[in-house]
Amino acid sequence: MAHNFRTDLAIDWCPGCGDFGILTALTQALSESGTDPRNVVLASGIGCSGKTPHYVNVAGIHTLHGRAIPFAVGIKLANPNLKVLVTSGDGDMLGIGAGHFVAEGRRNVGLTVMIYDNQVYGLTKGQASPTMTLGMQTKSLSKPNIFGSINPITLALSAGYTFVARGFSFDTKQLKDIIKRAMVHEGSSVIDILQPCPTYNNVNTMEVFRKKVYKLEDDKDWDPVITNSNEEQLMEKYQQAYKKGMEWDDRIPTGIFFENRTVPSFPKRISEHSKSYLENPPALQVVSDEHGKSIVDPMKTFADRIV
Repeated sequence: MAHNFRTDLAIDWCPGCGDFGILTALTQALSESGTDPRNVVLASGIGCSGKTPHYVNVAGIHTLHGRAIPFAVGIKLANPNLKVLVTSGDGDMLGIGAGHFVAEGRRNVGLTVMIYDNQVYGLTKGQASPTMTLGMQTKSLSKPNIFGSINPITLALSAGYTFVARGFSFDTKQLKDIIKRAMVHEGSSVIDILQPCPTYNNVNTMEVFRKKVYKLEDDKDWDPVITNSNEEQLMEKYQQAYKKGMEWDDRIPTGIFFENRTVPSFPKRISEHSKSYLENPPALQVVSDEHGKSIVDPMKTFADRIV
């Protein structure tokens, strides 16, 4: 049964904002995948992207600046049966939130991390974000950007994310398909989404991106998937993903760069030490009786950890 994943809340993004395309792709992905809304949680940070949970008819939490991932990790570990998605801007995720972003690559909890990448801080008048190229000058900057840029694709690969992709907010079909595939990936996934900001970024506009973007899947020989633990295959796929991730100036690739299906998720690693974790995670445990009195037995909870 298909569900309506859009709330009736009025959207207040700027006209022409790429966020509209992301929202459409996300809700279509949820609907087409047959996902039960009760099993989905959205966590967002601060910025234009942070409003996304308000517009999607699932449980959501609008968190602190740069802290969407820690909230999402807590939700996923409390109940690993949930699909937990993070919607965060490039400034939010890769500025103050960069440490959490890298840490999640190591953990591989099983989040779907969506980066709304427009190279500016759109909610606070268009300052240069961590993904803006050195020397780039948008109409909101009095002088060219003096900072170097972070590459979300190569950073995600280096941090250890097991699914790395890029979408374009004005190609909702491709983006929808990427989101659907990311949600069924066991480990943590990153989708860097090119999201033109019509208000503050007059350099990387929708028209400019349309001329530059191309799809990796149009190459019939492109295969980013790793299905066994062969080190030679892993290195080959990793290097080809990294090389494609470095392309930017004249041609910008979109699609799935890297998908490693051999790395166990963090919840699975936990279950190797706590055998009942996946079947009886913390969020599903009964912790009190009908009178609210605690019935938790610490010795029973940690019985398989006592030595």
